[in-house]
Order: sequence, then structure tokens, then C-alpha cells
Amino acid sequence: MGERLKMVALIGASALIGSLSTYTLLKLLSRRVDEKGSSPQTARFDDKQSILEADQNGCVTHRMESKGAPDILQDEIVSEQLTRNIQFFGLDCQRKVTESFVVVIGLGGVGSHAASMLLRSGVGRLLLVDFDQVSLSSLNRHAVATREDVGMPKALCLKKHFSSIFPECQVDAQVILYDASSEEKILSGNPDFVLDCIDNIDTKVALLAACVRRGLKVLSATGAGARADPTRIRVADLRESTNDPLSRTVRQRLKRDHGIEGGIPVVFSLEKPKVKLLPFKGLNGEEENPSDYQVVPGFRVRIIPVLGSVPAIFGQIMASYVVTKLAGLQIENEPIVNFDVEHYQALHQRLIEHEELVYGTASEVQVDVEEVRYVVKELWHGRSAKDGSFNGVGRAMWRSVNELMLVRWDSTKPASVSNLILLKFDEVDEHESMTLDDIKEKEPEFFQRVSNVLKRANLDFYL
Repeated sequence: MGERLKMVALIGASALIGSLSTYTLLKLLSRRVDEKGSSPQTARFDDKQSILEADQNGCVTHRMESKGAPDILQDEIVSEQLTRNIQFFGLDCQRKVTESFVVVIGLGGVGSHAASMLLRSGVGRLLLVDFDQVSLSSLNRHAVATREDVGMPKALCLKKHFSSIFPECQVDAQVILYDASSEEKILSGNPDFVLDCIDNIDTKVALLAACVRRGLKVLSATGAGARADPTRIRVADLRESTNDPLSRTVRQRLKRDHGIEGGIPVVFSLEKPKVKLLPFKGLNGEEENPSDYQVVPGFRVRIIPVLGSVPAIFGQIMASYVVTKLAGLQIENEPIVNFDVEHYQALHQRLIEHEELVYGTASEVQVDVEEVRYVVKELWHGRSAKDGSFNGVGRAMWRSVNELMLVRWDSTKPASVSNLILLKFDEVDEHESMTLDDIKEKEPEFFQRVSNVLKRANLDFYL
């Protein structure tokens, strides 16, 4: 009987909270209507002009042009809708998000989820770009499309749904293919971030090269199809992405055609594809040449099997990465370090032996194997503290552990998580022959970089 009373009380409390929330929202809407003298929907759009355009190539553009740039966080409904974000970032940092302009190119499984969460996070202006239409088979992974949207351009589909989620956002929808002729139209306007959610290699390479050339911040998604394990999804520099045929080809093309070797963050999966590209069958059911059916030259016709949850997670990760960057929140992405437990055990043992050799005792070694893992992976990314390059990924990094060791940064302090650096064997003697003052004078940039890294250890371990 007591349990039943508790349940009734909980249900009653939930109903009361729900009623209060509804009442508060209705009061806010009523107040806005009274102030504006119009309906709530009209009030949200009365400072914007809706424009539907078709250029000479037949590319449709649907956009909302704002007559001013008010602080939308001053609006009570907007501030309530974004209250959890404001509590997370703080008002000033959330304002940076709402004042931002983000371009999303490619609005399929990855791009639609990225764009949707950017909208829900309060990004003030979005440019959505895709030449393709919603298909029935894409509903297993699209963020907002319904059966009624099948056949509608993806950009306009998102635009339609977004207007009922966060109508204060200025959404431009362009039904257009990204290429050299549309680059200026899409990338002009000084966007704060560009999201590359394209799955065509030629177009992806061209977009990334253009962003680098223009000095635009860009985040790229690699292959999300044929994967199933969300725990293997990572964000890293393009140079560090492994097990992904798409990113491998993009790396090679960017280096060969544009001289770009890295510096582009990507979302990718460490998981090897679970299934292969399906053979293309024509209307008669027999295998045919896919290129004979291409609507756009160079674009894939054969099908990659997709588990819808994985591209959705890719998109959510992209949105989280961009929003935190826009807000100015410092996030340390997990480094891609291909070491296993035995490697960390070897580095720990190597540290103990070196301490005994140099200091006559290992009593001041204040780290265990798990803390060695943190120092090596999280602080130094599996590379010498003097090595700022991304040479040696995958198997090359796995082999590099044979020439690395941990040593004290400051010889007068114990070997703790906040006083250990990773160096190559041939760098250790020179380091230990110098004082910190010597390093600061001769290598000021190196000194500052190491000092900043070790400060992070102090914060992480509350030292």
C-alpha cells in the first residue's frame, strides 16, 4: 500500500510540473503576442523576409533574410528553450553560439543529424547545401525526414522542419551541388565553421582544399557506412585516421593535388567495415555497370549498407565538436595512440630502471602503469615531447615505443604525472644535461609548450 501511495504521489508531482511548464510557456507566448500585436509564429518571423530563388542553372535557394541582428537570447522563449545550454556554457559563451554562422554541406544521415543538433544548440545562422532529394531508403538514417518528405530536396526538407523547432535561426537552404562553380556562393560570407558531410571523394577533396585555401575552419566526416560499433568513433587530424578507405584516399589526393598533408580534423571510425559495397543490379535484376546509371558524373551509384544509428552518431559528434569550439570551451579529444597494456608496462619499467641508474633509487617514482598510460597517451599522444609532427601512425607508432622513455621534466622534483615527459632515447642525455632555465633560454617555445601540457596534468589530477 505504501509503494502504491508513493507511485501516486510521483505521478501527481510529475503532472503538476508538466502543468506548470505548460502554463509558463503559454504565458510567455501570450506576453509576446501582446507586445508584438501578432500571433506567436508571425512574431518570430516579423523581422525576416522569406525568399525563394532559382538561378540560371535551375538551382533552388530558399532563405530567410534578417533585417537586423538582435540578441535573440533576450527573447524569453528562446532563452528558456536554450536554458540547458546556457547553464552548461554560461550566457556569454552561448551568445557566441547564437551569433555564429555554420555551413553544412551534404545532408544525408550524417549531415542531417549534425545540422539538426546545431539548430537545437542555438546556432543563429545555418547554410544547408545538398543537391539530392529525400528517398524512401534514406529514412532509416535521416534526422527529420518523414514519408511525406520523400522526393523533396533534402535542404528544403530540413528547412521545413527546422522552422518549427527553432524558428529564430536564419536558415538558408540551397539545392545545389558543391563544385568549383558554386564554391564562391557557398563558402563566401565568412562562416565560422564548415561541416563536410559529403561522401563523394572528388567533391570532398575540392571542398577541403578550398576551406584550407580560404582559411576557413572545417570539420570533415569520413565513412560512416558499413560500421556498427559506436565506441570506435574518434575525432582526430586527418593524418591520424586509420582503417577508413575514404579518409586514406582523401589524404592521398589532398597531398598529391593540393600539397595539404594534414591540419584538418575529421570524424572517423577505427572499426574496419563490416560489409562491402553491394553489386549494382539493373532493372532486369542482373549486374550492370553503375556508371551507366549516374545522374551526376563521378557520384556513387552502388549501395553501401548503413546501420542508421552510426551516421547519426557521426553527425551528433560533429555538432558537439563545432558547438564547443564556437562557445570557446576547451575540449581535449582522445588521442589516437596504438599502444596496448604491454607497451605501458614496458615504459613504466623503463622509467624505474632509469631512475635507479640516474638517481640511485626508484623511490621517487610516483606513477603506476595506469598513470603512465595517461601521461603517454593523453599528454604526449604517444610521441616525443619534441616531436610536433604526425609521422608514425598505426603500425609505425606501435613500433616507435621501442625508442621512447619517460624522464623527469624538472630533475629536482619527483617523477609524477605532472613532471614526466616522453622522449626518444637519443634526446634524453641532452635534456638531462640542461636545467629548466637553460631550456627556457635556448628553446622558449618548447619550454612553454611542455609547461602548458604539464599544467593540464595538474588540473586533471587536482594537484
